[in-house]
Amino acid sequence: MYSSLALLVAAGLLGPLLAFSRRLRVPVLVGELVGGIILGRTWLNLIDPTMQPFPVFASLGFAMLMLEAGTEVDIGSTLLRDEAVRAGLAFLLTLIASIPIALAIGGLFGSNHVALFVILLVGSSAAVALPTIQERRLAGPSVALCIAWITLADAVTVLVMPLTLTGAGQIPEALLGDALIVVVAAGTIMLGRRLFTMGWAQEARRLSEQRRWALRLRISVLLLLCLGAIAEHTGASLLVAGFAAGIVLRQFHAPHRLALELTGLAAGFFVPAFFVLLGASLDLKGLLASPSAIGLAVALALAATAVHVVAALIVGTQQRLASGLLASAQLGLPAAAAALGLSTGALSPPVATALVAAGLLTLIPATTGAMVFAGAAKEESTVGA
Repeated sequence: MYSSLALLVAAGLLGPLLAFSRRLRVPVLVGELVGGIILGRTWLNLIDPTMQPFPVFASLGFAMLMLEAGTEVDIGSTLLRDEAVRAGLAFLLTLIASIPIALAIGGLFGSNHVALFVILLVGSSAAVALPTIQERRLAGPSVALCIAWITLADAVTVLVMPLTLTGAGQIPEALLGDALIVVVAAGTIMLGRRLFTMGWAQEARRLSEQRRWALRLRISVLLLLCLGAIAEHTGASLLVAGFAAGIVLRQFHAPHRLALELTGLAAGFFVPAFFVLLGASLDLKGLLASPSAIGLAVALALAATAVHVVAALIVGTQQRLASGLLASAQLGLPAAAAALGLSTGALSPPVATALVAAGLLTLIPATTGAMVFAGAAKEESTVGA
């Protein structure tokens, strides 16, 4: 068991190695997927993602990935409120454009997953785009629109996507489970705001910091597991549970210590484990042997980029093209769709691999958009000097 775990952790290190270049800025999760592809069923077969305890690690990693995505969404932010109208319009335009394109893609490749394709085309990846914006220190009206747009798209598509992989008879039960998760999350926010003002809670926080009890981390993990348990018993999605837990934590403005603890727990092991095991479960040989799967990946990537660029050209102000390119970043949602589809049997291995490949391809225009933003900012600073 320990040899397999050592391989799992070693494969995850490929993520930071590929992300080391300051010029390319490859997202860490890309290297983790590649590590899993190398060691999994595509090539060496050294990691079996179905062997215990790997399924448990993958499930926890998936939940923590969604938790991290949820912490990027501040539902009370001034920026989100100020740009809500334009962001909503941009999202609506991408949705309108995505429906006929998804129908065409489904017809062209003989797929009945049109609803899933619509959600994937509309979506954006806050986990990819927002760290890129922060690393490059991008700012301005167009960047503000991008942040609000990406946040809205990420939040909506995360909630809806699991329903596209659920049987028609199970949708009401899944919706009820999702609603229960939202109610519990909202109740946790209200209860937490009241409790944290009490003297005993502040004293417990002080003692936790002095004696290193990590109470905040324990409570955060407990919240995630409780919401995950609701998802498990109601037929709701673990994706929604993790995302809701992240939004709850964001509302309490997690201190630096808790942020470090969560990063250590999630990014240090569980999230890389999810991506490595996902990569290990993908069949890249099957993708390469299937021209239709390759065509599906390319078509989804091109279509996702196109609908975001069109929406940005209509709604945006400055740097419209760059806004659309950056907003087209998608990887977390296709990876989640692939993981859910493979676990439930709703997606065949070539199609699941095609979804992940399409998400990887969207990183090319997204990175280009970030570079255009950075170049424009540099020119403005030069002119100002």
